Amino acid sequence: MQKKEIITITGTIGSGKSSVADKIAEKLGYRRFSSGDFMRKIALDMGLTLNELSLQAQTSKGIDLKIDEEVKKAGELDKIVIDSRLAFHWIPKSFKVYLDLPPEIAKERILKNLKENKLRQESEHATTPEEVYGQIRRRRRSEEYRYMKLYGVNHTDHSNFDLVIDTNKNDLNQVVDIIVREYKKWREKIK
Repeated sequence: MQKKEIITITGTIGSGKSSVADKIAEKLGYRRFSSGDFMRKIALDMGLTLNELSLQAQTSKGIDLKIDEEVKKAGELDKIVIDSRLAFHWIPKSFKVYLDLPPEIAKERILKNLKENKLRQESEHATTPEEVYGQIRRRRRSEEYRYMKLYGVNHTDHSNFDLVIDTNKNDLNQVVDIIVREYKKWREKIK
């Protein structure tokens, strides 16, 4: 099996997937694709919040199929970093990374990011840690239900990944350095 020059990143909500993917792409000179940003744009186009879109996706599989098609298209490229819940599933020849973070910590990071990220502000309406925590829990349940129902995939099962990192124990630069180092080792291995 020919390995691709693709890093796929998934993980818990608020674990830093986008920030990590941006830095890795910059460091390696790779392109970048975020299914989260793509989903936020769909939500805005439909006049919905991200959580409302997730709930609608439970009964309208076309939403997930549209996102998955974009991820698959990105997976046809080389030298790309993709942050997406299911990219590891759609691009099995990629280096698959899972970022872990408890929701109690993630809520603070998301709240901070809401103040800085215009796309997130427009698609996620929360002003308190409690509201963010509730959104995290609802969104995670929705995703777990949808991905299992549609594809029989558990996107939180660590055994699906080449590397699992706790982003609470490592800062952004450490996480990026660990991934780049392990990715280079993975690329060097002959299968």
